[in-house]
Amino acid sequence: MSNARTISTRSWVELLVLAFIWGGSFLAIRLALNEVSVVTSVAHRVFWAALILWAYVAIARLPVPRDPRIWLGFLVMGLLNNVIPFSLMAWRQLYIATGLTSVFNAGTAIFGALLAALMLADERLSLRKAIGISIGFCGVAVAIGLDSLRDFDIRSLAQLAVIGGTISYAFASIWARVRLSGLKPQVAAAGMLTGSSLVMVPAALELCPKVGDGLK
Repeated sequence: MSNARTISTRSWVELLVLAFIWGGSFLAIRLALNEVSVVTSVAHRVFWAALILWAYVAIARLPVPRDPRIWLGFLVMGLLNNVIPFSLMAWRQLYIATGLTSVFNAGTAIFGALLAALMLADERLSLRKAIGISIGFCGVAVAIGLDSLRDFDIRSLAQLAVIGGTISYAFASIWARVRLSGLKPQVAAAGMLTGSSLVMVPAALELCPKVGDGLK
């Protein structure tokens, strides 16, 4: 068995396409928030994605888990990986630039490496990782700016909301590794989005007719 030392051309292309889709989602979300509330936008985002993934699972005839503990794991994963970060990051886009939001979102890798080193026995914090995390924290601090912490306002809170979302993503990656390993990625994603929908769809139906865009 050989260890790959370089990234293939196909992998680079796939990475660029993923970056385009992921980065473009911030603009799409900001445009949607001109018409609907934060809760409604998140509900649509997870509900339709769940339907599409379950359709794929059915067509591909992938095994669907029946263990209630796995479905509880899906619910927690949905909260950590979708409900909390999607809601925080959608809300903060009402107060800070979309581009700045996407920059802060890159902090997921920083917190992911740090939390993994603290919580997983086989993820040791090497010198290289420690240096990378330190540089990443400095970058986030520079992007936020000391003035934002000294003169705290709604923009400062929105910036911190993005950081909160990235921390939630980091916890989600650890939860997936501990509780959802061994499942097909498509099934795990569909289950996670189902858990998210069980939270966000009722919230949107209950809250939005009463307060409308005031949820923003």
